[in-house]
Amino acid sequence: MDSTSGSVLSGEDHESPPKIHELQILFQNDDFVVIHKPPGLHVHQPEMARRRVAREMTVLWTLRRQIEKYLYPVHRLDVATEGVLVMAFEGKIAGHLQREFQHEAKQGSVRKVYHAICRGWTEDEGRIDMPLERDSNNSLVDAVTVYRTLARVELPHAVGKRYPTARYSLVEARPETGRWHQLRRHFARSHHPIIGDREHGDSHHSRFFRETMGLPGLWLRASDLSFTYKDVDYHFAAPFTERWKHATERLGLSVKF
Repeated sequence: MDSTSGSVLSGEDHESPPKIHELQILFQNDDFVVIHKPPGLHVHQPEMARRRVAREMTVLWTLRRQIEKYLYPVHRLDVATEGVLVMAFEGKIAGHLQREFQHEAKQGSVRKVYHAICRGWTEDEGRIDMPLERDSNNSLVDAVTVYRTLARVELPHAVGKRYPTARYSLVEARPETGRWHQLRRHFARSHHPIIGDREHGDSHHSRFFRETMGLPGLWLRASDLSFTYKDVDYHFAAPFTERWKHATERLGLSVKF
């Protein structure tokens, strides 16, 4: 999930599901394990029967076999989103951490940082305070995202008929609430959709990235995660993967995060 909570999407958000043999473990203790989730992998089996996938396409099944321990999801990432993901070894530990994650805005103990490539040139800094519909019943709930722009690029390509060039921004986003598809919906409704977002994004620019730039998939990653557990402060950072290295090189960006 790009918004820190909510349901996962089907594999349609990723161009070609990866073949995962072993997940990258960033940290492990007696209570939880932290991994880097690659794009194209579900956290768990989708609840809807028509969206069921092979068990090898879920983090739960793959990681359980890898470390030979039972696991409970603490939070989720959309299937197309990559980045830092936490799993607990006991239900009560997962429940405690889940409560912290769900009340992150009030508690202040959970801090998440995402990076995304968006259409257009975003402001240097911004705060998106825009209520969003719940996934369950469409009732509105508060949702806040703050961001800053790390880099901008203008490419000599006319994507669509409106402009002779194509502009993009690399943004660092920090959700202050955890709503379903929060980042994806917030940036889309602010006229800067995240590239590769098939549900909320701009299909023309996503196709340009996929077919012309050779950069398929959703350009959103959960880069950093910090939280406090048993009076210990933890901080985890996702690796700067070859996928993102290739994207920044293709766009001519010297930023590394």
